[in-house]
Amino acid sequence: MNEFREMRRKRQMLAEEESIAILQKATSGTMALLGDNDYPYAVPISYVYQEGRLYFHSAMEGHKVDAIRKCSKASFCVIDQDDVKPEKYTTFFRSVIAFGRVHIVENDSERFEIARLLGNRYNPNHDEDLQKEIESGLSHMLVIRFDIEHLTGKEAIELMKSRHNRNST
Repeated sequence: MNEFREMRRKRQMLAEEESIAILQKATSGTMALLGDNDYPYAVPISYVYQEGRLYFHSAMEGHKVDAIRKCSKASFCVIDQDDVKPEKYTTFFRSVIAFGRVHIVENDSERFEIARLLGNRYNPNHDEDLQKEIESGLSHMLVIRFDIEHLTGKEAIELMKSRHNRNST
């Protein structure tokens, strides 16, 4: 048995490559964890995607860190488009949800490489400055890896129709 639900509205499902492209393009999303007293805890966070994994950095302690240490299961959502159409009482949306396991990275060389990935994502082509920043800040930074186990993308039917019409002309 698959531990993840199938999407109910399959005709609105994005291909895996499209979902990955959204993860590669976006700069932030919301990570959902099992928080204090088993309440869901959803936190907006910047990230970088690479080869089936999401990477984050964090303060050394706090609600998010406690939740990760408590339970490794998590989900992560990115909204690529959210275009409200009041006259149609709908939204033309495109989004991606990843399910997986989140881990605090302990290995120093892996932590360094992830910090480099994150730094280059948000401030590319400044290797010397990034090197200094990582050297001064890595000891005060937690590095987190999210291993994606299941990925789904979905978009409004109107966007799918529009895309299909553009591609068939």
